[in-house]
Amino acid sequence: MPKSENNMSVDNQFNTILEKIQLLMKGMEHLKKENAKLKIELEEIKGHEQEGKQRIDELQQQASILKLAAGDLNEKDKKAFEKKINQYIKEIDKCIVFLSQ
Repeated sequence: MPKSENNMSVDNQFNTILEKIQLLMKGMEHLKKENAKLKIELEEIKGHEQEGKQRIDELQQQASILKLAAGDLNEKDKKAFEKKINQYIKEIDKCIVFLSQ
């Protein structure tokens, strides 16, 4: 094989490799952008999940208060309600201590 044909073959191989590298880099950039977008979506979903959990807790507390007010609490529910009230009192006490410092 003459030297000029060999050089063209090497040049063609080099160009093919270069094109493939460029395609891979474009694909990588696309995946980086998609990954960043998905991370943002995940954080938003986590935020909505947290809001949902808080809302559930609030509704459960309201239901407990309504049951207590209606006198429909069984012994187990009364103990759970008292425990929750005691937790709130402890939190309030901690806040008072913190604020008085």
